[in-house]
Amino acid sequence: MKQKDEKTIEKDENPYDVKMYAKGDKAYENLSEYKEAIACVALLKNCAKKKDLREGTSLHVDVVKRGFLQKNPYVGSALIHMYVKCGCLDRAQQVLDELFLRDVVSWSTLISGYAQQGQGEEALNCFERMQNEGLSPDSITFVCILKACGSIGAINKGKQIHKEIVDKGLLGKDAVLGTALVNMYAKCGELEKAAEVFKELPCRNVVSWNALISGYIEQGQSKDALGCFEQMENNCFSPNAVTFTCILKACGSIGDVEKGKVIHDKIVNKGLLDKHIMLGNALVDMYAKCGMLEKAQQVHDELPVRNVVSWNALIAGYIHHGEGENALSCFERMQKDGLLPDVITFSCILKACGILKAVNKGEQIHDEILSKALLKKDIVLGNGLVDMYAKCGNISKAHEVLNGLCVRDVVSWSSLIAGYAEQGRCKDALDCFEQMQNDGFSPNAVTLTCILKACGSTGAIDKGRQIHNEIATNGLLGKHLVLDNALVDMYAKCGQIEKALEIFVALPVRDIVSWNALITGYVQQGQDVEALNCFTQMQHDNIFPDVITYINMLKACGSTMEINMGRELHSEIISKSLLKKDISLGTALVDMYAKCGELTKANQVFDELPFRNIVSWNALISGYAQHGQGERALHCFEQMQHDLCSPDAITFLGVLKACGSKGAVDKGIQIHDEILNKGLLKNDVDLGNALIDMYAKCGELEKAQNVFDELPVRDVVSWNTLISGYGQEGEGEKALFYFEKMQHDGLSPDAVTLLCVLSACSHSGMVEEGRKCFVDIPKKHGFMPDIQHETCMVDLFSRVGLFDKAMEVIKKMASIDYPLWCCVLDACQRWGNVKLGRLAFEEAVKLDCNNAAAYFSMASIYAAAGLQEEAEKIEAMRMKNIVCNTELFLCCTTTNNVWES
Repeated sequence: MKQKDEKTIEKDENPYDVKMYAKGDKAYENLSEYKEAIACVALLKNCAKKKDLREGTSLHVDVVKRGFLQKNPYVGSALIHMYVKCGCLDRAQQVLDELFLRDVVSWSTLISGYAQQGQGEEALNCFERMQNEGLSPDSITFVCILKACGSIGAINKGKQIHKEIVDKGLLGKDAVLGTALVNMYAKCGELEKAAEVFKELPCRNVVSWNALISGYIEQGQSKDALGCFEQMENNCFSPNAVTFTCILKACGSIGDVEKGKVIHDKIVNKGLLDKHIMLGNALVDMYAKCGMLEKAQQVHDELPVRNVVSWNALIAGYIHHGEGENALSCFERMQKDGLLPDVITFSCILKACGILKAVNKGEQIHDEILSKALLKKDIVLGNGLVDMYAKCGNISKAHEVLNGLCVRDVVSWSSLIAGYAEQGRCKDALDCFEQMQNDGFSPNAVTLTCILKACGSTGAIDKGRQIHNEIATNGLLGKHLVLDNALVDMYAKCGQIEKALEIFVALPVRDIVSWNALITGYVQQGQDVEALNCFTQMQHDNIFPDVITYINMLKACGSTMEINMGRELHSEIISKSLLKKDISLGTALVDMYAKCGELTKANQVFDELPFRNIVSWNALISGYAQHGQGERALHCFEQMQHDLCSPDAITFLGVLKACGSKGAVDKGIQIHDEILNKGLLKNDVDLGNALIDMYAKCGELEKAQNVFDELPVRDVVSWNTLISGYGQEGEGEKALFYFEKMQHDGLSPDAVTLLCVLSACSHSGMVEEGRKCFVDIPKKHGFMPDIQHETCMVDLFSRVGLFDKAMEVIKKMASIDYPLWCCVLDACQRWGNVKLGRLAFEEAVKLDCNNAAAYFSMASIYAAAGLQEEAEKIEAMRMKNIVCNTELFLCCTTTNNVWES
């Protein structure tokens, strides 16, 4: 056995040891033997400090040989302490069980070990055994057992311990014990009780305050933590490094960067940064969580010492704000500084790879993790790998990693399910969900959220309802906002907008995600007015819009032509500097202005975008094509290709429309070749339909027919487009032939088909065929004609001079619009029908007195009939209306200018 010099032995003596020697019961034979035992205790303490298990085990053998364990429980306690510090709690328990003499110190040492290792249940078992042996706990025991209660949330046991402490009158004598009580109640979520105990403490110190502040933060009540901190300073308690660390965490969690800056200044003024690396790390973390990443980087770079925690705080900050590139850059710098990454670093970097879809870097990190054999020790890393591969789109690899994990939990499965949901593979997501449950794992809120997302993306409403019932049965409704929002989103995406609204209204709390789910649902279902009303109500409820809200609102404005509101949203977006961060928002602005016909403004916004992608170009090209500016659309297309941006199917749809509108068949043929080279026609029926439409509009019906015949799949739009093409060229018989063939091939005509057929009959003068279709289709296919079909019939009869028939249709119509009377006027002009022309004119100007077309038609009818004076009167009426409307316009403009000034 190693010997210590005499001075060391004397230094380690204490009254407790002398008392044991003097008792004589199982006493040492002489003072020398006693001092050897004390020296052994000192050596055991040293092993505990160095965590030297090998030397400690050797000492254990020597202690047993010399019989010290039977003579002095202090030696036993030191041995237990050594094993506890070396992490061998089983050995420590064994030593305690074998002790001939067990005292409160021995028990307290083991209880403390279990509490420190987070094994609260074992600590409580020890405490009960100790009391069963008739030993009365002291203050240290109570402190340890209170820590154990806090770690496992054993509030009832904690309250029982509290009562024992009060009964023994210990609270007034020990500040540490009072602090332990505050800490226990705080960790168990009983913050009111923690505050109550704190107020009753006869003496408080900075540790007591820290316990309460820390409790508020752990329970997510950071504002209360800040209030507690202010109260502490008002009571003249000087915060220490632990206090400041807690308060910085509170500032980060609620984004209170101004308060964080104040704390930063106090730390600097006290000169604490050089002494406590944890403070520097907490500052980096606070600035990062508040979104001040440049400041976080600056603080990090100025730290006198950096460790892996410092780097992790900065890397995690970049990840939290989606800046994967900067996170990877930090990781590389950290390795250059010679610091080895830990589990947290690897977890963060895997998230960065997922954000960037950097699967190659992810595989490299995977290899490092395997080489360090970390997967066997940490499930978090396994889950991170599953999540990374899933986010990178390599879902089969994600599944392979999950299958290879030694241990899986609900997070592992949720990551995989989320990956399948992201890729729209609802069936695979649901299969995983079922397998997870078969393996005995109960889904949590995240799992259910992912499954609901899968149901929403694929329209699996029945499965969505089943999950909804499961959530309600398990009492989860209203408890997890993310889950409630997922339900709103699922029903909205499945077209069940009323059900989505019902759940939304019942939510106890709503955030921006809740509103976005409902608004997005309205926009996707074409209920844009309701979306705009939602937006107004959301702002009334003091919920501020984010990028997703603005994108949806711009879509709604484009669909409803609400250009003024669109401009207001544009101003808000600029004031918040959002265009620099999100290209999808710039694209939505271009699209909104284009749909509203403000093509110059759309082009201006497009030119000012910090960067453009295919979606931006498509929005502008489609805008020009939709508003008949084919030349500009084609120019944009050429410019896009010049910028090396490769067109996609949506681009080609816009360009084909432009070719059709200006009859640019040569350009259309060129686009057709590009589409064939890319093999797009195999998968996209819309492109095939656009090609048929382009050739038909250019009068190339043979080419249109060839495209139609070669389509791998045809839908009702394909047939409608071909029928319309033949009708426009006056080939009514062919139009009717394909109409019959369409039905023979098993496709039912829709309202557009009937419109195309009636238009074809009208252009070809096929009155009887058109009348028969008008009467028969609703009976055969179950839909009633609308005003457009009725207008077509009026046109059909009027074109051939059957005005009585046309008026019969008009008299039966539920509502009549301006275009119908113009249609009648055109026919009256062709046939010289003055009487009906006058009636049609009078009805037309009642509906729209500003449109010049009706005046020109009526004047022409009078002039052709030799009624020149009447024709001049009509012209005078037209001029008078123009003057009146101009004066009204000028009046309104002046009024507006007055208000503006």
